Amino acid sequence: MTDVATKSKKAPQRAEKAAGERTIRVTLVRSLIGTPRDQRETAKGLGLRKPQSSAVLVETPAIRGMINKISYALKVETVEKP
Repeated sequence: MTDVATKSKKAPQRAEKAAGERTIRVTLVRSLIGTPRDQRETAKGLGLRKPQSSAVLVETPAIRGMINKISYALKVETVEKP
């Protein structure tokens, strides 16, 4: 029987990559009324609530996949970190 306390935990990889990551601004330019629910939920996952709302996100493969799913309704631009 193994003891849970003796197992080592890996450090989060996100903290290691954060220094070199690019950030992007995603803006919802089209309404999602009448679209499938999964597309509306994708916009909510990106932090977009209504048309013309925007969010600044770290570009990761997961975020890029969400953007590709509803690309017809988004405007994407790169942002320089302050």
